[in-house]
Amino acid sequence: MDFIIKEHINVGISACNFGARFRYDHAGWDRVGNLGREMSDYAWTPVCPEVLAGLGIPRATIRLTGGNGDDLWAGTGKVKDRSGHDVSVAVKAASLASLEALRRAKVDAFLYMEGSPTCGIQRTTLKNKNLGKPPGAFGSLLLKEKFFLISALDLDSPWKWWDHRRRLHAFVWTKRLKIFLKKDLYEAWHALKFICQEVDRAAADDIGRSLSSFSRKPVVTDTELWRERVMGLLRRPSTLQRIQSVMVKHVAHYRKVFGLKFIDVQAPSERTGKAAYINALSVLERKAAERGYLFADRPILYKPER
Repeated sequence: MDFIIKEHINVGISACNFGARFRYDHAGWDRVGNLGREMSDYAWTPVCPEVLAGLGIPRATIRLTGGNGDDLWAGTGKVKDRSGHDVSVAVKAASLASLEALRRAKVDAFLYMEGSPTCGIQRTTLKNKNLGKPPGAFGSLLLKEKFFLISALDLDSPWKWWDHRRRLHAFVWTKRLKIFLKKDLYEAWHALKFICQEVDRAAADDIGRSLSSFSRKPVVTDTELWRERVMGLLRRPSTLQRIQSVMVKHVAHYRKVFGLKFIDVQAPSERTGKAAYINALSVLERKAAERGYLFADRPILYKPER
């Protein structure tokens, strides 16, 4: 079984984080620029439901009333601007059009603007201590579509992006995996189980145990349920503490496998700065890959042609 993705991964993003000054106050950020050369590893599709709704730049702020984004689509919630004008129809039409653009681009992931009443997932207000009414109008659609979702703000954090990236690669690989026999599932799970256990050990172990009940040629409903459960775990972020704990074990095993008395990348410690830690981690992973060794914390290689 091949554990490499060579085709580009398609990623959608809230346009205000792709350099477009689309926020209500004419602000915008080039957060993708933080990736440097890695930016070209992905195919990007920027969208902005609020601009597409014809609300203009600059524009009056909008807010959800009568419930959250789910309630808006159920017909009980509304979107109103600061003056109290109902802009629900325009925002809903623009959100559906944005979703259709992402579908046409065949995106697997979306980087959303947290704090937006449209794109927000866990917060729909700019005030950090006030969650607003999440998810937002567009965020509600994104959740139902089951994209791999990443807060665009996490691009500012080296370790958070590292965590998202490795799970995204595993997510897309799992999504594209062709399953014919039970052994295909076992081979796939052998590669994926460690990163899933890092996120939720109990749920991962239950997924592993479920494989024993599958027939030699499992039915489609069983394989798709397995795929959905694995992808659900891969959507969930880890923590820096868990990553450090796992990597200490990986470093020790790496030394043992290659019979190395020392390596030129120090094992991460709690005193290591987050950016320096991730840099050291990336170097270690690259050196291991050159020797044909893949760390279980990052089981899928992503090597798209530039």
